[in-house]
Amino acid sequence: QVQLVESGGGLVQPGGSLRLSCAASGFTLNYSIMNWYRQAPGKERELVARISGSGASTVYADSVKGRFTISRDHPKNTVHLQMNSLSAEDTAVYLCNAPSRNLWGQGTQVTVSS
Repeated sequence: QVQLVESGGGLVQPGGSLRLSCAASGFTLNYSIMNWYRQAPGKERELVARISGSGASTVYADSVKGRFTISRDHPKNTVHLQMNSLSAEDTAVYLCNAPSRNLWGQGTQVTVSS
């Protein structure tokens, strides 16, 4: 079955960190652009980070620059999103996306609260 499965979300205090993972099954992520999006209640879906097929090029939303890092693990067919210095504004459902296949994961909830 071709799918993306996110993991690693949860409840974290302001200033804390989380590492999200997006594992692909049924196909290889190699050399495919991969995106992380997020959607907060009442807000539009927002592109958070993008990584090139080789992993050499990355793009970030202004709101997360310097705090979030996207990376890929080719042998494990996985893409990660390391999130540091989290604040309440980062609370959202985070979704992994493979645009070449128009494929989305089910999302993982990140809640930043004291």
